[in-house]
Amino acid sequence: MGNRISVLVVDDSALMRLMISELLNSENGIEVVATAKDGEDAIIKVTELKPDVVTLDIEMPGLDGLHTLGYIMSEIPTPVIMLSAYTLKDAETTFRALEYGAVDFVAKPSGPISGDIASIKNELIAKVKTAASVDCNKLKFIRPKKISGKYLKAKPGKKVRGIKVITIGSSTGGPYTLRQILPQLEPDIPAGILIVQHMPGGFTGTFAARLDNESRLDVKEAEAGDKIEPGKALVAPGGYHMTVKREMSGRGTSGVINLNQEPPVYGLRPTVDSMMFSAAEVYGDKTIGVILTGMGNDGTKGMRAIKEKGGRTIVQDRDTCVVYGMPKTAVEQGVVDKVLPLNRIAAEIMKML
Repeated sequence: MGNRISVLVVDDSALMRLMISELLNSENGIEVVATAKDGEDAIIKVTELKPDVVTLDIEMPGLDGLHTLGYIMSEIPTPVIMLSAYTLKDAETTFRALEYGAVDFVAKPSGPISGDIASIKNELIAKVKTAASVDCNKLKFIRPKKISGKYLKAKPGKKVRGIKVITIGSSTGGPYTLRQILPQLEPDIPAGILIVQHMPGGFTGTFAARLDNESRLDVKEAEAGDKIEPGKALVAPGGYHMTVKREMSGRGTSGVINLNQEPPVYGLRPTVDSMMFSAAEVYGDKTIGVILTGMGNDGTKGMRAIKEKGGRTIVQDRDTCVVYGMPKTAVEQGVVDKVLPLNRIAAEIMKML
């Protein structure tokens, strides 16, 4: 195998096992060393072969993907990429898989048996390569926390002068990281929060609902025309760039959400840069930019725009990132005020405000 990334492909469909294997084997530097037809078969082969990465189907008869993942992460920690269908049920299970320690997921384009699986080839290969570099010690189990009682949420319609905006961007490892930061923010925070998590459409609504359930903030998937308000966090919907438009009112300048399907940037839609550029234009020095764990360089240009307008910027440090890609690029380009571990980011946001 040499220096090639060894992969175990797990799927109950023989056709899917064949097609996924062909996609991965077509890439120099990746070799599918085995396939498995179900969870029990996967556990045996992970134990025997110790692959660098596992691609794991969520829906399988017998021992399903979630329970297979739980066993792998507790007994033979290995980077796992989940393959999920675009259904509400699978979206919920996918986020449970991320809680169990999966590195990331890829959505099958047309259901459990996707004859068009080749359309996600580049995404799958990129995520397998990223997963191979991940330290499994950073893939910790998340115990979901539920905020009981809406009385803990921010009161709607609260008047805040000089509202600021917090723009947050994340990719691989972001769901885990955001679920640590948002619950620490106060419900009366004098700022609106905009979030771009690299994630396909059909999953961001479920993700926003989970954040809302665990946070004292009001969190929802953004819709065109939503106003940026204190105590409210808006998650960019997958498949749309989220930008901010200026709105004038008796309270001064504020922002409203615009969504568009202009061409992907860096192969991504939404992008952190698009959000940050527009927020900096509207809010100027009242903008805070935060870049969290993730592969690639999305967000660096946006952070520069925020700095040029007099705003402040934070990135997550190397030690607590699942993937130190996006933060690293921002640091190297000199557009960062603070480099902090995950457990100090929320407090620094409140301090900057």
